[in-house]
Amino acid sequence: MRREEMIARVDDHRRPWDMLFVGGGATGVAGALDAASRGYEVLLLEQSDFGKATSSRSTKLVHGGVRYLQQGNLPLVMGALHERGIMRQNAPHLVRDLGFVVPNYTWWEAPFYGIGMKVYDMLAGRYGFGRSRILSFQETVDRIPTISLEGLRGGVAYYDGQFDDARMLLNMAQTAAEQGATLLNYTRVVGLTKNSEGFVDGVIALDQETGKERTIHAKVVVNCTGPFADELRRMNDPEAQRMIAGSTGVHIVLDRSFLPGDNAIMVPRTADGRVLFAIPWYDKVVIGTTDVPTSDFVLEPWPTDEEVDFILENAEGYLDRSPGRGDILSVFSGIRPLVKAADDANTSQLSRDHTITVTKTGLVTIAGGKWTTCRHMAEDLIDNAMVVADLPPQPCVTGQLRIHGYHRYADKFGEFAFYGSDAPAIQDSLRRHPEYAERLHPRLPLVAGQVVWAVREEMARTVDDVLARRTRSLLFDAQAAIEASPKVAKWMAAELGKDELWVADQIRDFLQVAKRYLVSELVSHHREKA
Repeated sequence: MRREEMIARVDDHRRPWDMLFVGGGATGVAGALDAASRGYEVLLLEQSDFGKATSSRSTKLVHGGVRYLQQGNLPLVMGALHERGIMRQNAPHLVRDLGFVVPNYTWWEAPFYGIGMKVYDMLAGRYGFGRSRILSFQETVDRIPTISLEGLRGGVAYYDGQFDDARMLLNMAQTAAEQGATLLNYTRVVGLTKNSEGFVDGVIALDQETGKERTIHAKVVVNCTGPFADELRRMNDPEAQRMIAGSTGVHIVLDRSFLPGDNAIMVPRTADGRVLFAIPWYDKVVIGTTDVPTSDFVLEPWPTDEEVDFILENAEGYLDRSPGRGDILSVFSGIRPLVKAADDANTSQLSRDHTITVTKTGLVTIAGGKWTTCRHMAEDLIDNAMVVADLPPQPCVTGQLRIHGYHRYADKFGEFAFYGSDAPAIQDSLRRHPEYAERLHPRLPLVAGQVVWAVREEMARTVDDVLARRTRSLLFDAQAAIEASPKVAKWMAAELGKDELWVADQIRDFLQVAKRYLVSELVSHHREKA
């Protein structure tokens, strides 16, 4: 998947595209994949990198949603559990089963959560990942050796799924390209075009790298821009009412010693009514998340000290070794694009289900939803979009479509397992080019060959693309990623034909991004902002 080839496709395309998707997150890429696999001519434009905003900053879970079960939203839970099974089936190299423990510190928690998890099992049906059961004190400690023992009575075990969100998104984009879709990152839509009857018939797109503008026509334009959906809606109608209610979700990343073993902790209820997870992820632990209303929609949101403190305080009650700020390797924040309600102050109560709207001018917008259900969302979206575009109806095939990288036994590739079926090619390149085996930082599982692969095969254009999303180095250890960035920039420059000025700019730009992942930077940032 190479950007230059994609640009050539756009310039050579003389007729309107069947569908033009704006937004390269989970929703947009899933939509492009669904449409392309039905045989439609598809173009997707992303203003930054694929998954730059919301879609690379999830809790890394493929799940039905225990909290939605508590809210009594059984249809949403059942649908998500079904989609969880399909995602594992189609991308086994990225989705794996994960055991969870709900620690019990009062007499009523075992029967209460035990019954709830049996309902969860029942809703999953044949798509279940494992049967829940009540654990004794010793069984709980065996599964979570670092659990806080004071007052512990036992626990409830259940199973869900885990994945790498940014890698899943990239592999979905690659699959869409293999199905015939054209996808471009760093291409911002700056305007909509309309025909003589006032219907939206295309976009004005700005190439962020070259500054070139293109007018691109399509039979239907689909707005999949997540938190930024209202911006595009107002390009169509300046008077459009706000549709999106944003909510920030912050996570912290710790060393794996805080949660050794293969099981996660689920805290069923925090002070603000959310579920909190502590999850083993690669060789780290991810703890989150928060739910704070926001109207500040940006690509790189700053976490707040209050959100970090909230996570640490809640984790302290469940771990025998309380993590502190000095233990945080990285902190990341994302914005959930929730569908606005009449009173959206409490965003934790807003629906995670999706909404599709079609304006009188034919602009299609999809909002809401969650990572786990993006395939079903896309199916619903394309069923609607093909009617708006007056295209011959075609059936959805993504329920049985293998995602790029599909490999049932990817673990055998070791630290390259997340590449799935691409791993042997990368390993072969390291053998043929010994210089590619250069380790770029002692604290990161990152070699030069991965940078080369990201540029050549995965449309990586910046140091941030490589360190934040093609690899997850920025999330693993933000300071180490900063220290590795000069080497990454030099390897990228050699591949892209860039000069030393580009290298210096990339190092500077990445530092500005990476500061947001350093907990030590939060206080000074918010003091300056105040």
